[in-house]
Amino acid sequence: MPDQSEFRFQVNLSIRVFGMDANCHPFSQDARAQNISDHGARLSGLEKPLRPGEIVGVQLGGKKARCRVIWAVDGGPGQKIEAGVKMVEGQPCPWEKQRATQRASATAPMVRTSPASKDKRRFRRLRIPFPIEIRDGQSVGSHMPAQTQDIGGSGCYIETLQPLPVGQILDVAFWLNSERVQTSAIVRTCDGGVGMGIELIGLDESTQKRLQKYVEDLAAGSALSRHAHGAF
Repeated sequence: MPDQSEFRFQVNLSIRVFGMDANCHPFSQDARAQNISDHGARLSGLEKPLRPGEIVGVQLGGKKARCRVIWAVDGGPGQKIEAGVKMVEGQPCPWEKQRATQRASATAPMVRTSPASKDKRRFRRLRIPFPIEIRDGQSVGSHMPAQTQDIGGSGCYIETLQPLPVGQILDVAFWLNSERVQTSAIVRTCDGGVGMGIELIGLDESTQKRLQKYVEDLAAGSALSRHAHGAF
């Protein structure tokens, strides 16, 4: 498959970066995003060492995205750490507005090549807050309320500083209109200091499709409401 051109722009954006550092300690700090693109950026001003391959959270204003660390360089005494990050597939671009401004200006972009990719999920994930309850499938304790960062018919992602380990079985409950749905689930991804991805393994195909339609309707209603209030 041929590569696609990816335009990069030199900026200097104030952002927040959070997650687990190379020493397995949670962190959250202000940094700068530079050399932005549709799918990533160069981060500077980092105070904690990062390990390539790990997932960190990046926030610009009210927009968040999960990113994979591609490289990290320590500038030595008196210098802070720089890192290159790439957004996890399916994540929105936090600096979309700034990128559009750069495109519309006379600023000449730099060209990089980036391989095309496909979203292999059967159900499209929607970035909406959706309340669910989770409980360790091996315990008899009470459910812990949580809220998704994104969700689709077969799974969701929950932002939490203390995600559960990959492979852990959970009991999950949520509401579809007036119906309470309970199902088993499994932790598929664990991003320390950021969150965890959960697959809803106990749902039949019919319920998966109902959940997908329900969250799509919620997302559409939320978009209409923001538009009506001039948020776009």
